[in-house]
Amino acid sequence: MSEQQTHMILRFAVIFVLIVIGFACVVGQILYVQNSESEKRQWGAIEKSQVKTDIVILPNRGNILDVHGNILASSVPQYYVYMDTRVEALHLGGDTLFTKYVDSIAEGLARILRDTTAQYYRDRMVRAFHAKKNKDRIIKVTPRRVNYIEKRQIEQLPLVRRKYYKSGFMYDDQHLRSKPYGSLGSRTIGNIYQESGEGYAGLEKSMEKYLHGKEGLSRRQKVAGHMDDIPVKEAEDGCDIVTTLDAELMDICETALRKRLNVTEADWGCCVMMETHTGEIKAICNLDRMDDGRYAEKENHAVRRVEPGSTFKTLSLTAILDDNKMNLYDTIRVTSKPWDYYSVSHTDAHKKDTVYTLRSALAVSSNIAFAKMVTRSYEQKAERFVNKLRSMGICDSIKIEIPGVEAPRINVPNDRVTLSKMAYGYSVELSPLQLVTFYNAIANDGRMVKPMIVKRIERNGEVVARYKTETMHAHICSETALKEVRLALHDVVWDNHLGTASVRQWGGRIIDYKAQSDLVHIAGKTGTAQLLLNGQYTAGRHRITFIGYFPEENPEYTCICMINHPHNYHGYDAGYDCGRVVREIAEKTMAYAGVYVLKNGQKIWTKTR
Repeated sequence: MSEQQTHMILRFAVIFVLIVIGFACVVGQILYVQNSESEKRQWGAIEKSQVKTDIVILPNRGNILDVHGNILASSVPQYYVYMDTRVEALHLGGDTLFTKYVDSIAEGLARILRDTTAQYYRDRMVRAFHAKKNKDRIIKVTPRRVNYIEKRQIEQLPLVRRKYYKSGFMYDDQHLRSKPYGSLGSRTIGNIYQESGEGYAGLEKSMEKYLHGKEGLSRRQKVAGHMDDIPVKEAEDGCDIVTTLDAELMDICETALRKRLNVTEADWGCCVMMETHTGEIKAICNLDRMDDGRYAEKENHAVRRVEPGSTFKTLSLTAILDDNKMNLYDTIRVTSKPWDYYSVSHTDAHKKDTVYTLRSALAVSSNIAFAKMVTRSYEQKAERFVNKLRSMGICDSIKIEIPGVEAPRINVPNDRVTLSKMAYGYSVELSPLQLVTFYNAIANDGRMVKPMIVKRIERNGEVVARYKTETMHAHICSETALKEVRLALHDVVWDNHLGTASVRQWGGRIIDYKAQSDLVHIAGKTGTAQLLLNGQYTAGRHRITFIGYFPEENPEYTCICMINHPHNYHGYDAGYDCGRVVREIAEKTMAYAGVYVLKNGQKIWTKTR
C-alpha cells in the first residue's frame, strides 16, 4: 500500500470517528432533554410561545329598521380602555420609555376624554407602574366607555400608537345597542346581553340567527419576534331586519297613551295598531307605571292574555248571528234588578227596565242581555258555542316574531253559569293582539289575516327573505252576519243615546265626545272587566278597553287601547279614556297619511288621495 493510500484511509477514519462522536452527542442530548425536568420546562415554554392561538372575530350585529328605513336599533362600538404597566418594553433601561411618554399620554387623555385633569391620569399610571401587586398594575384608564372616535384618537397618542407590546394599552369591545328613538317600542324591539351580544327580548331575541351574523377567525402567532393576528376567515356581518313598524305612528300611539295614563294613574296601558288589509303592525307600545310615577316600557302586555270583558260581546254576537240563533232585531227584556241565573247574579251598569234589540244591546253593552242571549242560544250546547268561536279563528294561536305571545284560553264550560259569564268576556282569556286581529277581520270584510311585524331581511342592501300577508281565515262568518255586526259596532260610537263610546251628556246636553270625531269616522267596542285578585273579583279594580277601526267607510287601520286599573280615578270610562286615545291616534294617523292637515287639532285642509 502506498503512502498516499494510507493517508487517505486515515483521513476517512478521522471523519468517520467524528461523525460517530457527533451522532452520539445528538442522541445523548435528545435523551437528556427527554429526561431532564429543567430542560422540559425550558423547551415547553418555548413551545408555548410559538403556539398558534385561534381568536374569534365577532361580526357586526345587524340593524333593526322601521318600514321607512329609520333605525330602531343599531350596534354602536364602544370600548373600555386599559393600560397594562407590566409590559416589558416600559421597563427597559429602568423606566426610560415610561418616563419619557407618561406626561404626553396623560395630557392627550385629558384632551380627548374631557372628564378629568392630565395630572389625574398621570398619577394613576405612575402608581400602577410602581405597584408591587400584579392586580394593581393593570388599570382601567377611564371608568366610562369610549366611543369609536375617541378610541381612534387615543390610538394616535405618542407611544400608544406603537400598540400593546410597547405601550401596554389595550381595549375591551362592548356589545352595545343604540336606540335612536329612545324607549319607543323598546319591549317589542328588544335588548341584548352586553357580555355575549345575544338578544334576550323582543325582535333582538326572535331574529337572533339573522342579526348575529357569522364569526370570523384570526390566528395569533409570533412573527419576526412579535405577536401578530393573521386573518384566517373573515367575519360575516348580521342581516338588517326591516319591520312593518312606523316610527312616526309609534310616537303618535305612545304620546296619546301616555297622556291618558298620566290622568288615570293606571298600573299600565298598551296600544296596538294594525293595517287592515295586510295585517302589518304599524305601532305597538306598552307603558308601565314606575315607582316614581313615570311611565316606561317594562312588560309586553300586548301579547299577554287577560279576561277581555265586554269587547268579547262582539264575538258572542257574531256567533249568534252566524248560527242563525237570533237576528239583529230580536228583543231581550232587561230589568233594573240583577238577573239571577242559577248560582250567579248578572248586573248591568245601566239600571233600568227596558227592552233591547241585539243591536242596541251591543251599543249599550248590556251584560244581562248578552248572558240571556247566549244561554238562550247555547244553554244545552256549550260545546257548539265554543266550536263556533273556534271556527271564527279567535282560538288560533298567533305565531309572530315577538317572544312571549300567549295562546288564547277558551274552554268548553262544564256548567251553565260559566257559559253565561263567557257571554260578556269572563272565564275566557285573550291577548290584546288576538282581540285586535279579530276586530281587524271585521274591518277587512271578514278576512282574518295574520299579524306581521317583520317585512323583509336584508344583507348589504340585498333582500335575503321577504314576508308576505298570510290569510288565517278567508271568512270568519257569513256576509249577512258581518254586515249586522258592523251596524252594531257603528252604534257603539255614533248612537248618542246608547253608545258607550259616543258622547258624554249632562242635562240632555252633549258636554264631551268619546271616540266620536268629525275628522275620521271610527267604529268599535268598549270593554270593562273587573280584575281577579286572590281568586276574587275586586270592586274598584278594572281593566278598560276600546277597539276600533277607521275610517269606518273604508277601513285602513284597526287599533286597540287597553288600560289596567286606574288609581284614584273613580270616573274611569272605557269609551272616554280608551276611546279618546284611539280617537287621537286615528285623527293624527289620517293626517300623517295625507288625508288632511291638522293645526291645533283642527282640520284646515283636505288633501286629494
